[in-house]
Amino acid sequence: MNQPWKPSWEAEAVYRARVRGCLLGGALGDALGYPVEFSSLDRIRASHGERGVRGLVPGAHGVVGRISDDTQMTLFTAEALVQAHAREREKGIGGGWALLLRWAYERWLRTQTSSGPEEAAPPQNGAPAGGLVTEAWLYSRRAPGNACLSGAARMYAPDPALPLDGTPGEVNPDSKGCGGVMRSAPFGLVCPADTAFGMAARGAQITHGHPTGYYAAGAFAAIVAHLVAGESLEGAVLRTLRLLERHRGHEETTAALRGALDLAAQGAPTAEKAESLGAGWVAEEALALGVYCALAESSVQDALLLSVNHSGDSDSTGSICGNLLGARFGDVGLPHAWVERVEGRARIAALADDLAAERVRG
Repeated sequence: MNQPWKPSWEAEAVYRARVRGCLLGGALGDALGYPVEFSSLDRIRASHGERGVRGLVPGAHGVVGRISDDTQMTLFTAEALVQAHAREREKGIGGGWALLLRWAYERWLRTQTSSGPEEAAPPQNGAPAGGLVTEAWLYSRRAPGNACLSGAARMYAPDPALPLDGTPGEVNPDSKGCGGVMRSAPFGLVCPADTAFGMAARGAQITHGHPTGYYAAGAFAAIVAHLVAGESLEGAVLRTLRLLERHRGHEETTAALRGALDLAAQGAPTAEKAESLGAGWVAEEALALGVYCALAESSVQDALLLSVNHSGDSDSTGSICGNLLGARFGDVGLPHAWVERVEGRARIAALADDLAAERVRG
């Protein structure tokens, strides 16, 4: 899985900043959107003013900055990739990332069914111990999707050798909810676009078997990979569209991304325009909304706010938008006053640094 790469110290610094920015930006967008996830645009405006949410607002029990299952699963994805890189580097054992990813999502499932680390069952069948599953703050159920819960419980590991041919996956074959997309940015942080696409698509099949569900996840990871390599967001999307066209059954994902590109070119962005792309509950709509908001607004802060002020899955679209912006501009490009209030910020940054370090060592 590791790619030969010996960056200069300047390139390494930029890379590390983009990895950190991607994970922190995703968590920030998630935290901005989580308190209004199930609210209509009219209700958001009634509660927060005509311009809607303008920053981090209190959620349940008046707490500000809480992350949802979107960030939780993204972190477990990143942890699996750290483990896969370390295993290949230290032991020369490659190709086991799919099983490590399955185990990671099983650990995430434990955080959704146990009250804390002390009640979680020990790892089985050689699965790694320790890590995120020992973090008490992650043992919170934040409206996880049914497909993610039922899929993780199936304990299915995809076969990386099988082709991505547009056939329904083994697990939840009719599900194309956004849960496969919102956790897939880490693949683009450690692999080139083609590889990231395939790994993310197969990783999404652990819980979401509909072709659009897994193609949208692959497309998201590919876009992130292009951004990390220094491409513009528009260029990253265009390159990814060419990649998608090689796969049978890509049409829904392709149409959604083209819709986002076209809408971003049509003047000043508005919440109503964003809503024309859908509500974000399904994979291709969530991806399109995140891309549109990141493209349409000129500032990171305004793009993040646009991505959560709509009648839909605000935390997932905010998370996707934040991942994209962070991968493009690095952690220095994020609004620091907001980032400082995000739940688990220090742990997220540390995991990002571990992920970047493994890629650089590889």
